[in-house]
Amino acid sequence: MRHHVFRAIVLMAFGLAIVGSTVAHAQLFETRAGEAVLMDGATGTILFAKNPDKEVPPASLAKLMTIEIVFHAIKTGHLKLDDTFQVSENAWRNGGAMSGGSTMFAKVHSTIKLEDLIQGIVVQSANDACITIAEGMAGSEANFAQMMTERAREIGLQHSFFDNSTGLPDPKSHVTMRDLVMLARHLHDDYPDLYHYFGEGSFTWNKIRQRNRNPLVEMGIGVDGLKTGFTDDSGYAIVASMAQGDRRLYLAMSGMKSERERAEESRKLIEWGMRSFEKRSLFAQGAVVGDASVYGGTTSALPLKAKGPIDIFVPVSNPDKLTARITYHWPIMAPVDAGTQIGTLSVFVGDTLSQRTPLYAAEAVEKGPLYKRALDALQEMMLSWL
Repeated sequence: MRHHVFRAIVLMAFGLAIVGSTVAHAQLFETRAGEAVLMDGATGTILFAKNPDKEVPPASLAKLMTIEIVFHAIKTGHLKLDDTFQVSENAWRNGGAMSGGSTMFAKVHSTIKLEDLIQGIVVQSANDACITIAEGMAGSEANFAQMMTERAREIGLQHSFFDNSTGLPDPKSHVTMRDLVMLARHLHDDYPDLYHYFGEGSFTWNKIRQRNRNPLVEMGIGVDGLKTGFTDDSGYAIVASMAQGDRRLYLAMSGMKSERERAEESRKLIEWGMRSFEKRSLFAQGAVVGDASVYGGTTSALPLKAKGPIDIFVPVSNPDKLTARITYHWPIMAPVDAGTQIGTLSVFVGDTLSQRTPLYAAEAVEKGPLYKRALDALQEMMLSWL
């Protein structure tokens, strides 16, 4: 099967051309971060990307996946917020105060409510809380880490792997910024009753009060989560979500040199995303986006459409930087049922892949008469030679 890209209609009213190749443009924003992705929450539009699929150590950002496992268990009725977990000597020794890492100072062999452990993780980045939950849910941290990776694949994170629940240095563990913004969006949209924990300003446990480690939460700019991280190998990192009015953005950044640089760079990028884009409707509900070639059918052109309207955020100052293309595996052989997924519409802002939307057959195509199938077979053979 060949991956086929074809030329279709031109939408000059939106500054969008659906073409067979993409012209590279300079990025619309510059950042000192090594890797970054900024996503619009409603449309999934990628507003900015820099090395979005580079694999980096997760650091404490791995705890977002730990929390996803917990939230999912609560949502499905397998856990309740007032369930209790016991702190093992392993959790206390390797995640507690004596470990030298971030901790909620849980006492060894103490029993703690799940809600308090959640707050310890999302506010204080507590390693002892992560290990306690991992052991309580899966028997061991290794088993829990396997659950994390399997669950990551279930929710669409294709390039992240977890070997522990904390994000402590491990050569097998890695994430990408694209996966992390998808995870942040999932946490907000799928767990609306639990997401608020990420925005808490502080948490006190064992008479020790610690402030939220996310520097953007207290800036008053609408950021209500999610997590920070640091490793010697990949520098300072952050995953954040910001809401203003009816808009929400998700940001993942890594590779910054200091806490101060992390705070400045993340604030600048997420605020730029809020003010520098406007929403455009590209295709209404049920509108035909383009055609695909069909062989051996009653017709040679198959109209394609999305399942819903296609909206995107475009740069306010440079709307002409949009290009798009439709791709599908060629050849498509009749018969084809209406509603069959055929290909994808990819929209680019500059040289950034901004949005991907699955496209489906807008109508059925029946198998054509013998002479039509023979002619199409001959055409397919000639195109294969070319």
